[in-house]
Amino acid sequence: MEIKQVAVIGAGTMGNGIAQVFAQAGYPVTMIDIAAEQLQRGQATIERSLAKLVEKGKLGAAERDAALARIHTAATLDAAAGADLAVEAVFENAAVKKETLHALDAILPPQAILASNTSSISITELAAATGRPAQVIGMHFMNPVPLMQLVEIIRGLQTGDDTATATVETVRRLGKTPVLVNDAAGFVANRILMPMINEAVYTLMEGVASAEAIDTVMKLGMNHPMGPLTLADLIGLDVCLAIMEVLHKNLGDDKYRPCPLLRRMVAAGYLGRKSGRGFYTY
Repeated sequence: MEIKQVAVIGAGTMGNGIAQVFAQAGYPVTMIDIAAEQLQRGQATIERSLAKLVEKGKLGAAERDAALARIHTAATLDAAAGADLAVEAVFENAAVKKETLHALDAILPPQAILASNTSSISITELAAATGRPAQVIGMHFMNPVPLMQLVEIIRGLQTGDDTATATVETVRRLGKTPVLVNDAAGFVANRILMPMINEAVYTLMEGVASAEAIDTVMKLGMNHPMGPLTLADLIGLDVCLAIMEVLHKNLGDDKYRPCPLLRRMVAAGYLGRKSGRGFYTY
């Protein structure tokens, strides 16, 4: 199946990034969000991102203008009606994602693919909320989407071969690297990454070292581009907590228990960069 028209549901950090990379690759994209303010912020973020690429000489002004012209915004899911591929990028909550996918299932053409940008929730579980489980797949983009090369492609129990093949080919057309994995809590990326971040939070909570010291050790000692606490702030502490809770619940091992400090910070509204405060102040 050839993907010609794309809908992205959610105009937040991940959603607007996903819309941008599809538009840059030549796909007409409809970015949908029920919040008008979120749509405006998402559009503005895309414009800034493309402007930076032009400034750095990675994109021509004409290419920027063409990409922006391919992006349309809408406040209702009905705008996805003509899409061959719909990528949901709503909040990392199983109930919200199921509701979104169920609604899209009733709107999209019969042959369309439903993809979830979930970072940890079972694709098999999400697919069961639709009448087309063979056409449901995970497309886990990395943050920041325009810059990161990897897209984790997750096959649910009923995901069809045609769906997987079409999704992999589409990701390659985006200029990114698809890696096909099977459905399991946290998949590959977050099953490995989030326990490391969680352990860094424990290390901070127990007074072993400061946030700056922990991050410096991992950057200079392990050659990581940024420390785990800086990365947690970039991802969003609420997202980190949600993923750890999925890992803990589904894998049943207390080594995945979210750090109490992480819970307290989320409860206080210290979510990282997006709230202006996390392990660092922004």
